[in-house]
Amino acid sequence: MNNRGMLDLVISLLPGLKIKDRIYLLQAFNSEEDILIQTKRNVEEILEHELKEYWDINEVFERAGHIDTVCRTRSIKWVSYTDGNYPPLLREMYDPPSVIYYKGILPNPEKSLLGMVGTRKPSPEASEQAYKIAGNLSRMGISIISGLALGIDAMSHRGSLIGGAPGYAVLGSGIDEVYPSMNKPLAKRILDSGGALISEYTPGTHPDKWTFPARNRIIAGFSRSVLIVEAPKKSGALITAGFTLEQGKDIWVASSGIEESAKFDKSGTLKLAQDGAEIISSAKDVLDKWNIVNANDFSREREELAFGENRGELISTIAGFLKIDI
Repeated sequence: MNNRGMLDLVISLLPGLKIKDRIYLLQAFNSEEDILIQTKRNVEEILEHELKEYWDINEVFERAGHIDTVCRTRSIKWVSYTDGNYPPLLREMYDPPSVIYYKGILPNPEKSLLGMVGTRKPSPEASEQAYKIAGNLSRMGISIISGLALGIDAMSHRGSLIGGAPGYAVLGSGIDEVYPSMNKPLAKRILDSGGALISEYTPGTHPDKWTFPARNRIIAGFSRSVLIVEAPKKSGALITAGFTLEQGKDIWVASSGIEESAKFDKSGTLKLAQDGAEIISSAKDVLDKWNIVNANDFSREREELAFGENRGELISTIAGFLKIDI
């Protein structure tokens, strides 16, 4: 908590406000007392529009106090838009979260993150490519951020973890409600890597169909560029692509995402490629796009050789997705 007391957490919990309204109120008030004395009309004058819903400020303060206590007992931290520790890339978004909750250590703002997302039902080729690209970038000190979903998200996280760089996951639920539950061990590994689990949702928030699209804009916000590995047209990954373009960042498609397949739906990544998204085949391609100076020393042969010791985990993980015996 910063020296503004509970003010910022209270504003983040006020019902019926748009994201921009919350940011405006965060900037308009400086202390808890400032908001305690406001009437509905006062707030409407500040926001320059009518409020369809108002609140009992004492009840909101009570809820904020409860959430802060839960955070403290569960090792969850929160940081608001007004705090100097708030991630600077999120400030640049059109609709930044007023407060983010996290476990672990937030990304170093001086280091670039690659967003990697895709379908929950990937082809073996896309699964392997996501794992390799993430792993090799991690070996070069580049962290991956994704959404902890099944499929491409999980493969990207797993690959990143073998390379040694900290990993990051943005959840579509409260930090204490990891979804899907089978990824709880993966979430722990991400924390053990020195990375973080991040969410704009209060502890105890269960995942819902509306929480995941909103989550995707935060993945895009943290990322320097976003790689869509493989995805159908109706996909959360395509929503992430839209946010990425909206934020003026590069959107790329993995080569496995445009390979012909009768069994796996790649219509989304095919459409992105047709619309001009550049194709990424390896970690070296990412390094080249970012003008990393030692990219020339990172050959594709080295990429392949790097996975001998981790091949067993890769194969068993893909087999698990496809529900086959090995």
